[in-house]
Amino acid sequence: MIAKSLRDYRRALIWWTIGISAFLTLYLSIYENVRQDPATFNAQAMAKFPGALRDLMGGMGDLSVGAGYLQSVVYQLFVPMLFIVCATLLAHRAIAQPEEAGTLELVVTLPVDRQRLVLQRFVALAVALLAVAVVTFGVVWAVGESVQIGVPFDRMLAAQTGVFLLGLFCGTVALTVGAATGRKTIASAVVGVWVVAGYVVVTVGRSVEAISWLKWVSPFHYYTEGRPLYEGLPVGDYLVLAGATAVLVLTAVLAFDRRDIGV
Repeated sequence: MIAKSLRDYRRALIWWTIGISAFLTLYLSIYENVRQDPATFNAQAMAKFPGALRDLMGGMGDLSVGAGYLQSVVYQLFVPMLFIVCATLLAHRAIAQPEEAGTLELVVTLPVDRQRLVLQRFVALAVALLAVAVVTFGVVWAVGESVQIGVPFDRMLAAQTGVFLLGLFCGTVALTVGAATGRKTIASAVVGVWVVAGYVVVTVGRSVEAISWLKWVSPFHYYTEGRPLYEGLPVGDYLVLAGATAVLVLTAVLAFDRRDIGV
């Protein structure tokens, strides 16, 4: 079942990997120009993202420093969102999309344990997303070296690990909601609301006391709080993301096992 799921994913994985790699190559290549004229590029960035927009971009670090550029341009918003969308779309193919297409009902009539089915499709999701993360990390490291970005290998790896865990968490949310409802629209809505609200809480919410406490339920808090590009692997925060993902998988298994499958 895992191998079949990965075969089903292969075309989407190829295109997502190419797309994210192209994005990374384009934006990392610009760093060489930024490094040569830091004053101009920093001023332009501050003018382009004033006030609340700057908060949404994580405060915009010093773009002339490799870690600041990677954080602001790559790992703060755009690449995490690409991974989240990729993981969500792959998660739909596990339960919700086959159920809406009427093919899942046939699968569950076969001598296949429902709990094992969900677990295998989660593993396929994790492996697929890991493949995208590994290849795109190779692109980050290679292009970063070519433009002399100056960020140590282990810290770049720590940041990429966070992207993978964040994407896997959000994909598992979609998988869990799909297992409980059988509807990918509902699953997408839940992921979208949680991601957008969670991101706003940990960026703009830093200066709004009324909502700042909500950061504890935002996956972005555990993704960004440890500052992996500056301080290395935030083991505690990443364990929270991994633990929450495990709880969601258990929830998906129980929800799917007890639900009537319809078309």
